[in-house]
Amino acid sequence: MAKILDLYCEVLKAAVALCLAAMVVLVFSNVVLRYAFNSGIAISEELSRWLLVWLTFLGAIVALRQHAHLGVDTLVRALSPRGRRVCFVTSYVLMLYADWLLTLGSAKQAILTFGDAAPASGISVGLFFYSSGLVFGISAAIILAYDLFRVVTGAASEEDLIAVKESDEHT
Repeated sequence: MAKILDLYCEVLKAAVALCLAAMVVLVFSNVVLRYAFNSGIAISEELSRWLLVWLTFLGAIVALRQHAHLGVDTLVRALSPRGRRVCFVTSYVLMLYADWLLTLGSAKQAILTFGDAAPASGISVGLFFYSSGLVFGISAAIILAYDLFRVVTGAASEEDLIAVKESDEHT
């Protein structure tokens, strides 16, 4: 399962890079057209905004898998292995609950706005905007459940119980 999640994250990294490249091309082209030719691409701003949302959610999935989100581990490091385990399980259950709320809200919003067309592009708002929350929610639930399963079954190491990585800036 770990290899599948790692491969999935590699695909997401490529998708994030494509989103960023597309945003740069869209915005740069629009700026050049506005200043040089007094025209522009009508859907450029809308698509760039949507790509930024997708880039953020896809990047958050990768960061979740790599335990790269910000965190404070001072208390957890001071605890015994059993205390670390209790803290880990509690925090992951809370994260799964928050993820459930986000996923449920995204699903409801996607369904409500599925027939709504964006003003500039005419693309379905529910399909191409709110579905990003669904992709994140489902992916995050799988990653969180996998990590939680490893800890509950004892397959995780003691270092895995500290879900915050040290910064690379210290080296």
